[in-house]
Amino acid sequence: MTGKPKYNKVGILFSGGPAPSANTVISATALNFLDNNLPVIGVFRGYEFIQDFNPGNPRLRKGVHYEELNYNITQVRNERGIYLRTSRANPGKDIKTIDDIRDPEKNIRLRNIIDAFEYLGIGALVSIGGDDTLKTANYLSLLGFPVIHIPKTIDNDYYGIPWTFGYWTAVNTAQTIMLNLKADAQATDSFFVVELMGRKAGWITYAAGIAAEAIMMIALEDVEEDIIDIDALAERIADTIIARENNRRPYGIIAVSEGLADKLPEHLRPKETDKHGNILYREANIGKILADHAARSYREKTGLEVKLVAKQIGYETRTAAPISFDVVLGSMLGYGAYKFYSENTFGVMVSVTDNFDLKAVPFGELIDPGTLKTRLRDVPRGSDFYTLKEKLSFRRFW
Repeated sequence: MTGKPKYNKVGILFSGGPAPSANTVISATALNFLDNNLPVIGVFRGYEFIQDFNPGNPRLRKGVHYEELNYNITQVRNERGIYLRTSRANPGKDIKTIDDIRDPEKNIRLRNIIDAFEYLGIGALVSIGGDDTLKTANYLSLLGFPVIHIPKTIDNDYYGIPWTFGYWTAVNTAQTIMLNLKADAQATDSFFVVELMGRKAGWITYAAGIAAEAIMMIALEDVEEDIIDIDALAERIADTIIARENNRRPYGIIAVSEGLADKLPEHLRPKETDKHGNILYREANIGKILADHAARSYREKTGLEVKLVAKQIGYETRTAAPISFDVVLGSMLGYGAYKFYSENTFGVMVSVTDNFDLKAVPFGELIDPGTLKTRLRDVPRGSDFYTLKEKLSFRRFW
């Protein structure tokens, strides 16, 4: 999509879960527009307020729902958290087909957003967020509004970009915690099952597990069946523990991905959701389920008890202080949003290639035109990265 926006004022919003370096991206994006005399409006809490905008009764308040950004935003580049705050509001959740996008009953929230931008004099949007935010960006673009999207997820499962900002900081944070747990395990002859974030792919589980010397790493890529055989997987864990003990190393960390909850038997799957209908994976406690079943399997095999503790590592990784790589990457993506805006290139996601060269990826390459679902990127079985995590697992008994 190309063409000059109606107004020269640009909107920025952040939607979905937090990620390290969020403020880097916001800061770098705003700075590049301000340096070129383009006013910037920061929209608070993603689409939370503007999806219900009513032109006949506009209740958007400056300082409450939005803010005119200035050069003070540059001071947050390395700060934790999200300056614009966030929410999981998903204005496009009722859109399932191309026809739905133009259905007045199903696209009302999208039209409300465009009306809000008209009210604020915003001519183009830079959205920062995950797959739902990308889908919303695509819907707005199909309705004719100029959008540039910056990909965000610590899960690193975004198609079209090699690394997402915040991923390596999340891995680094998880590594530090897991190495502490490993030292505790070594001192007490015990084992930890550590549950990590990663709804659709094992990038965090594998990278953090490799970095923290985990003895096993298990994510969705390791389960080919539609439903996990919990007892079989628990037996593998118990056998690994026994093999470690036989090798005079009665301790270790087992890294598992929260996304395994998607393949749990129906009676074990999480039912609790947030106010936007998103499943709360932490409520599934996949780590505890595996720890309990593995402890029982160990008892059946040995007649003994083993100290096997479940530990969730989640929120700690989302708002950690960004490492230098993520600050540089986030800054590059923010500059990319301005670059593509200046070229009147919209309906694209900002990406990078080798040497941080910028690349505009059209929404059409990221979203299936039939289902309107985003393409995801897992860790392919047999890939070098997948093989590495296998090689570094404790496999003496195989």
